Amino acid sequence: MPEEQPDEDLSYEAAREELIAVVHKLEAGGTSLEESLALWERGEKLARTCQGWLDGARKRLDAAVDAES
Repeated sequence: MPEEQPDEDLSYEAAREELIAVVHKLEAGGTSLEESLALWERGEKLARTCQGWLDGARKRLDAAVDAES
């Protein structure tokens, strides 16, 4: 797994790429229960980071559309 950075420092793209890597590792199996739980928790954090970026982008787009109206 890539070196863990604070979530607020991750770009959307970096968070998404790390999330994809986490999912692939979980799907591949072969990890201990403890490691699987840690990966799941990291995946949840990364998913929230990605969602935060998407929510922020949506707000910016909505504000731009509203400003044009």
